[in-house]
Amino acid sequence: MCIYVRVDMLLQKKSVRGLLWVWLGLVFGLSAPTTALAATAYDFESDVAIGWFELFYDTVKAQGMAPPVAARAYGIAGVTLYQAVVPGMPEHATLSGQVNQLGATPKGIPGYAYHWPAVANKALAVVGATLFAAAPAANLAALNTYYKQNSWAYRLQLPYSNFQRSEKLGLDIANAVLAWAATDGASQAMTNCVYTPPQTPEAWKPTPPAFAPNPALPCWGSVRPFVLTTPDQCAPNQPIPYSEDPASEFYADAWEVYETGTTLSNDEATIALYWADGPKDTGTPPGHWVAVTSQLLGDMDLSLGDAAEAYARVGMAVADAFIACWHTKYKYNLLRPVTYIQKVIDPSWMPYITTPAFPEYTSGHSTQSGAACVVLTQFFGNMPFTDFTHQAHGQLPTLAPRSFNNFIEAAAEAAMSRLYGGIHYSTGNMKGLTQGECIGFAIENKITFVK
Repeated sequence: MCIYVRVDMLLQKKSVRGLLWVWLGLVFGLSAPTTALAATAYDFESDVAIGWFELFYDTVKAQGMAPPVAARAYGIAGVTLYQAVVPGMPEHATLSGQVNQLGATPKGIPGYAYHWPAVANKALAVVGATLFAAAPAANLAALNTYYKQNSWAYRLQLPYSNFQRSEKLGLDIANAVLAWAATDGASQAMTNCVYTPPQTPEAWKPTPPAFAPNPALPCWGSVRPFVLTTPDQCAPNQPIPYSEDPASEFYADAWEVYETGTTLSNDEATIALYWADGPKDTGTPPGHWVAVTSQLLGDMDLSLGDAAEAYARVGMAVADAFIACWHTKYKYNLLRPVTYIQKVIDPSWMPYITTPAFPEYTSGHSTQSGAACVVLTQFFGNMPFTDFTHQAHGQLPTLAPRSFNNFIEAAAEAAMSRLYGGIHYSTGNMKGLTQGECIGFAIENKITFVK
């Protein structure tokens, strides 16, 4: 049976095995053996990294981040962790010079030993405090408490000079990554975006029940990608030509949504809810794949170095998927199924889950799931797994775990869930899945992790 990792369990596992060396150092001036201090990132457990990303999921949920913004946060956190420990991964290459416009990040002082969990802990604490500065006070306190809990454990294990040196490196790396992230255009996309929705028959219109007049983040497609050369590198073909003719392909696409919604089975309804991943209720769709990554790292007892690579792969994949998808959404501005169906087929019809306030084509969940399934397969292999995300993060309603033969099967179900939920046409789901797979392979083809 699979085991999912909870942050409170991780806190209980922190070792104090260095207490004797601290006492000996204070009394006799002795230090711990140099072989322990010279360890690589692969010699340490992944607990500290898993704990941070589990907390990031819960903070995204509490802050109510929009999925594209959350995906960026997960991506920045993944790059931060990787750059924090790659100096302790001699067989791995830095992301500097590979990720778009990421310059050199600090590597530490040659010849001096570093404690890689302490480096990672400090780096993620600093980056998390910036990425989630608008989170509720309770969540910010939880982040700070987790940092201090880890920091104190490491301080007890290490000679003070090693501890200070490691924390300093983590701080310097975090600041370098944050300086790079500040130039990606995300701030301008969120605050200085001028957008006038088109008024053509096929264009997006406010959807029930809230009828929010302004679609979300219309300029997000202009944010600098992590890896893609341009946001349209993996662009899909244009959507099916709009038509209200019952004999048209577009009408058939909409009719499928309508018919599926009116005959929804219990299993289909469960799938729709399982992958809904709505803001404020969950850590968003990209957070779902981050949570799966955390679970598998814990289940397989992988190292800190492994965790750094896994989170970097997944974080960059979902971040670029949302940039590319949003570029596509606002290029075509296609109306949602509920708008078309109520106008053309049945004015009383409503989708099973609430339609989000942005254009339909392509599906964001499908796109990022396609990207995630590629990079996860590349890292973990073509393996079966059971997803415990709902239980691990107290989702309501808490749905039973779902098992999959591989990541591709899970991504396909995530895409299909949007049809069952009544918020996407099948074309938008399938084109999004293909778009995401292209993004995943673009990352695999461009980024060298192992030298």
